[in-house]
Amino acid sequence: MTNEELILERLDRIEARLTPMAQTASGIGELWDDLTPLSGQAIRLLIRELEDVESSFQLEDFLALIKKSLASIHHINFALTQLGNMVDFVNTIEPLLKSAVPQIINYLDDLEQKGVLRIIQSMLDIRAKVAAAYTPEDIEQIGDSLVAMLGLAKKISDPKAIEFLETMADLPSKVDLKNAREIGPFGMLGAASSKEVKQGLGVMIELTKAMGRLKSGGENGDEE
Repeated sequence: MTNEELILERLDRIEARLTPMAQTASGIGELWDDLTPLSGQAIRLLIRELEDVESSFQLEDFLALIKKSLASIHHINFALTQLGNMVDFVNTIEPLLKSAVPQIINYLDDLEQKGVLRIIQSMLDIRAKVAAAYTPEDIEQIGDSLVAMLGLAKKISDPKAIEFLETMADLPSKVDLKNAREIGPFGMLGAASSKEVKQGLGVMIELTKAMGRLKSGGENGDEE
């Protein structure tokens, strides 16, 4: 291959390499020509907008802001990291909220249909009425009385006490006052021979003994 052919071959390779660069430069030139009018408009708009803050803008303040930002770069990074964590958390719970909110609404609607919310509102109204009618000292006294009544209810919950009260509650339905008649001393002696009267007198004696112990504070007295 002659020197001329070698030179032509090198020129072809150089031209092949320069062609994309020339095309890129041409594209950049066209882009610049397109951006030049837009940049001029943007600069004029920026200047017009900055005129509004010209009186309150101070270069010293801007430099101080830059210094503080550089000094607090660690805190800024931490804040951005936490912000990213919050965004991830919101993205995580968003599907749960979308499914939970309708369920909560349905649950509250069910409570409303059953009247539970109205009962709660009525209870709040009762508390407001109690607060308006009684002082805190009165409420404390009522609380002490309720505690005493709970103690009484505990005693009444004894099986023997419940059985006794149930029996006493049945007595009025078993008494026929239409058959009641006047009885004198001899009538009482005659009635005392009845088995039911004897059992009733025995019950009365036991009740009388129990009532006698009230005088000693509920303690068992000495029997003679």
